Amino acid sequence: MTESYYAGIYWPARLESAEECARRTETFFRLLARCDEMLGRWYEQADSAEEAIQRGFTPNYETLLRFYRAEENQLGKDGFSFSAWTGHVDDGRGSMVRVTCGDASGAYPNCCVLHLPWPEIEPEGARVMTEPVLVNVLRAMVLAWEPVFGVVASDELRWSLRPERDPRGFAGWLTYVSRTRGEVPPLPPPVRTEPIEDKGSLIVLGPERLSASNADHLTLGRRVQEVLDSKGLLRPVLS
Repeated sequence: MTESYYAGIYWPARLESAEECARRTETFFRLLARCDEMLGRWYEQADSAEEAIQRGFTPNYETLLRFYRAEENQLGKDGFSFSAWTGHVDDGRGSMVRVTCGDASGAYPNCCVLHLPWPEIEPEGARVMTEPVLVNVLRAMVLAWEPVFGVVASDELRWSLRPERDPRGFAGWLTYVSRTRGEVPPLPPPVRTEPIEDKGSLIVLGPERLSASNADHLTLGRRVQEVLDSKGLLRPVLS
């Protein structure tokens, strides 16, 4: 089974201007580009791949501010949305990033989600989909956006560990928990925990990519999730 992996971070309602969102987004792209060369080139979304590949951009503050000020990227009275992709027309999906930020109402949950390449079928996927690279990807996201929860996982793993309508976080291959939620307790081996500066804790379940098709992976994920649940660390982002 080919699983669809992503890196996602989430934070509660937080009013931020277009200028503030542009600054955070610039930081995110700058740090992301250091993780792998694939994540250093970006194109605007369009109605077709042929059109989008003509819309490459440099993710600097001025360009990003222009995007956020555009009417089509504004959400209600506050909040903004923005998406871009890596332009891998021939190789399949590549990577796509989607940002929702600046919303203070909770109507448009703030998040940054990076859809990751398939390691089995994309040339650069095997290189990107490794623990060292993805630790740096999640670190870049946390430092730019200061979320309360983050994860690197597959959609299939998420549904295996939580009922579909359960709003709580879950234990991914990599999991981030903000220090504002409390201290991460000791976890069973081979799990390790490391700080992301003064923001919070990054939990790594192991060097091997966690898969919903692996019974041992699911057992480990459930064990870690039970411990984190017992401390309230995976409560819903909006609570």
